[in-house]
Amino acid sequence: MSQMSAQVVSGLRHWFSGRRRRRIRESANAYLFVLPAFAVIGMFGLFPLVFSVYVSLHRWRIIPGPYLGLENFVRAIDNLTYVVGLWLPILLVYLAVRTLLAIKQEAREHKDMPWLWAVPALVVAGGIYQFIIFAIRLLPEVLDIAEKVKGQQRTQQLFVSLLGEAWQEPAVQSARTTTLLILLLGAALAFGVGRLRLTGVRGSSYFARLVIVLLLIGTAAAIGWLTLTTIRGIYASAAETGDVVSIWPQILAISGGVVALIAVSVVSRRLGFPGRTTTLLSLGGGLLAIGLKFLVDTGNASVLDIALILGGVVLLFLSWRSWQEIQKRTSIGGVVGWLLASIAMMLGAWALIAELPRVIRAGYATWWEGLLNTVYYSMFTVPIQLFIGLFLAILLFQKIKAKGLFRLIYFLPYVTNPVAAAGIFRVLFSSRVNAPLNRLLDIFGVEPLMWLDQPKGIFQTLLPSLDLPQALSGPSLALIVICIYGIWSFAGYNTVVFLAGLGSIPTPLYEAAAIDGAGRWQQFRHVTLPLLSPTTYFLTLISVIGTFKAFSHIWVLRSGAALGTTDTASIVIFTEFNRNTRYGYASAMALILMGFILVLTLINNRIAEEKVFYG
Repeated sequence: MSQMSAQVVSGLRHWFSGRRRRRIRESANAYLFVLPAFAVIGMFGLFPLVFSVYVSLHRWRIIPGPYLGLENFVRAIDNLTYVVGLWLPILLVYLAVRTLLAIKQEAREHKDMPWLWAVPALVVAGGIYQFIIFAIRLLPEVLDIAEKVKGQQRTQQLFVSLLGEAWQEPAVQSARTTTLLILLLGAALAFGVGRLRLTGVRGSSYFARLVIVLLLIGTAAAIGWLTLTTIRGIYASAAETGDVVSIWPQILAISGGVVALIAVSVVSRRLGFPGRTTTLLSLGGGLLAIGLKFLVDTGNASVLDIALILGGVVLLFLSWRSWQEIQKRTSIGGVVGWLLASIAMMLGAWALIAELPRVIRAGYATWWEGLLNTVYYSMFTVPIQLFIGLFLAILLFQKIKAKGLFRLIYFLPYVTNPVAAAGIFRVLFSSRVNAPLNRLLDIFGVEPLMWLDQPKGIFQTLLPSLDLPQALSGPSLALIVICIYGIWSFAGYNTVVFLAGLGSIPTPLYEAAAIDGAGRWQQFRHVTLPLLSPTTYFLTLISVIGTFKAFSHIWVLRSGAALGTTDTASIVIFTEFNRNTRYGYASAMALILMGFILVLTLINNRIAEEKVFYG
């Protein structure tokens, strides 16, 4: 006790020292300079995201409608909504537990006391959630201003007056006051704990991570409560009408598939199969592509069934191998673990064969087709533009004249107005017989093509004599034209970035490789490519995200004659928002697309952990 008292006195003396006051003043000035950037990011970055979540939970057409819960999400992806809604809280809790274990391990190594930050972290996290409650109460009042101004002269003074009334509503005022008090209390507690200096030099890091842990747990509880409430409402409505619902069998079946993929990642590593990332990408990505293709090719169920059965066979094979592995285990825990893994993969095989395609097909077909078109667009642009960019960068990195001019020429497509450039592409790839490219094809004796008006798959177009099923015909020729535009537009940007990466590679490495007898190809393979991996990872990441968010040039190049084969996910969302004015539904699909991008980003990051070399 006496030792702790001495530490408290020492901390108070340190607090009243002139050096400490100077540090506080400098920190306050730094935070004041950062505050405008934080406000801009919050207003134009975080607020639209939170507002999209709010809108997606309502029936919103021009004006706010009634609360719907997860109905908009269910309309888009059907019962997969409940699968995500039940698995996402599990993932968030898992991340929270991992963070807590990391804090515990770090505190043990440095003999710190991080748990003193638990109280201020709990108060600050509560203040953040109270702020969300405040925003939820304020939003309807602000949105109701549009109804209040009807029949009146719309002036700035009237809007400011109504905004002030919304701000002073009793419920809003109470929530605002409570939020400020809780946040101020949390800041005071954090300030006090930090001044005592009893938690170690990493106190602020512990505090931030504990706040994140509490936010993860709270978000998991909110999502789980919303999902279970929606499911309970569905069963209550079904009980009143006498209908039969089958949500839980599908949820359990697809969850079996999720567990199976997790088990595969463990079993494959233990059995000497390819790495975890490769296995998950090959199984998860392949089966997902097959499932998505099922939406637009219901008439080719036989081809799909064969593909799904093959996927199920893979899981069953791995299950059989894990069953064999049980015989090598001597401990009860090892036997039980491998037995559960084998059973999970059996359930996953059944889920992937029987349940997943049926659930996906029950969703909004136009949305799934748009997502499939987006995947096609990404697959047929990102690898090609990366290859062209690297090839041009290597050429321009040589000692040639006018390198700066060539860099400018290749970079110009990236800075060109996309609408104007897409308009030119629309003329070049017109379906008219006398269009520039059709006239060029006529010189070589090739029949004119429909280009942007062609909904037929590219493989069927290239091989017209073969009667390919729709599942194997690939993206439409119209979408391929859009891919060509994407490659033309972004290859120059990749070239410039690759040139910067090549310039950062030390020349002595090439000289040492040449002395060891390495040729140009060996130098490129064993020196250039590994040291360019961070650049390649960066370009791959932003390119994939860019293809999933692409809109302007696709909107200009799309044609009604293509029968929706060029409508990517962004186009579908905009159509629902602009033409159908279903704001809640469009917001739900936008959040689903964001989730899909986040999953791809996580996969990309996992690949980077294994493949990217930072020196």
